[in-house]
Amino acid sequence: MKRSILLGLVAASSLLANNVASADTIFLSTQLRPIEEATVVRDSILAGVSAPIQYVVEEPPQFAVRLEAERQAGTHTISLVGALHGELSPIAAKDGFVPLDDLAAKLATGGMPKAILDLGKLGKDKQQYIPWMQATYVMAANKQALPYLPEGADINALNYDQLIEWGKKMQAETGQARIGFPAGPKGLMPRFFQGYFYPSFTGGVVRPFKSADAAAGWESFKALWSVVNPNSTNYNFMQEPLLADEVWVAWDHIARLREAVSLQPDQYVIFPAPAGPKGRGYMPVIAGLAIPKGAPDEAGATAVIEHLVKPETQILTAQKVGFFPVVDAKLPADIDPGIALLAAGVDATQTAKDALISLLPVGLGDRGGEFNKVYMDTFQRIVLREEPVATVLGEQGAALAKLMTDTGAACWAPDAASQGPCPVE
Repeated sequence: MKRSILLGLVAASSLLANNVASADTIFLSTQLRPIEEATVVRDSILAGVSAPIQYVVEEPPQFAVRLEAERQAGTHTISLVGALHGELSPIAAKDGFVPLDDLAAKLATGGMPKAILDLGKLGKDKQQYIPWMQATYVMAANKQALPYLPEGADINALNYDQLIEWGKKMQAETGQARIGFPAGPKGLMPRFFQGYFYPSFTGGVVRPFKSADAAAGWESFKALWSVVNPNSTNYNFMQEPLLADEVWVAWDHIARLREAVSLQPDQYVIFPAPAGPKGRGYMPVIAGLAIPKGAPDEAGATAVIEHLVKPETQILTAQKVGFFPVVDAKLPADIDPGIALLAAGVDATQTAKDALISLLPVGLGDRGGEFNKVYMDTFQRIVLREEPVATVLGEQGAALAKLMTDTGAACWAPDAASQGPCPVE
């Protein structure tokens, strides 16, 4: 069955290549897939490239399969790929990319931060991808919520106890639970647990999954959930309940807050997620650009990368699609005020003294959904169904350990590196 899928994708790739002018450089991307965003890429962001570019979008699960199909068949049609850090990692593990050390050295000299550039090595000696654009998750608050902040609290340096107290005050004085999370079926709540909650309370994601620190964290989150709007289990994009005035304080991906803050920039403040005992966990979402080995137009792909990381192109990307620069690019004064607010919130998150980076999962292949399910099942059982914390962590920890063993995925930051599958300790 798997072989037939691969053969089908090889045929599809060949058909794609035949339908594109032979001089075109094919750029395959898992990012900026919606029609509106893809149109912006084609008409605006890539407009400064002199050679013809064919921008093709692909869902993440099919992305890796398509590249593997081309690799196995020796039939290469794709010259450039754009995808998330974790989506590129399994391809790099099979030595599927052209090393980009010369280009990386040039960008380092030009001011691309070393910490971001080094992510593109994916744990190898050679540069596997060039960072393209970044996003993250932040908190947004309607200014109506600010009078209820705990005395002495710094909104840019909140901890979980202060967020709970804030929620209690708002609920007591307005009669409604005013905090919201995207815990609906298409919400990004798994990323909250993996990138924010677990690192903040345990210093890791997988290794300390069932630890005493994790148990204490879940007790704290139960207290927080008592002042969270119960409709949160239906929310997918927090900009909607914010605009509807259903919640006043929310956590979500910047792209899913953008509409609210762009429509009413004077009504909101953007700030980092709270800190726990181990730090202020946050998850940078880094998209990268890589050249597959065997690319038919390596020179053209390199030219596209150089164009996309120019400061002016990075600013245009921020203006048009809300992903932020990975280079030193000062946003113009006349930029959408909502984008400026989000950019300031991202900067406050990244520069926080207690910031603790948690990368997107790496090495899970097509089983990322199962990884997310472990964290959501844990949340539902402990918080929504009020099952015993220790029992749930033991059972879900076993499921997580099996998943890591089955996939062979090694630990990623902030967990300490592992030789072999990341263990649940």
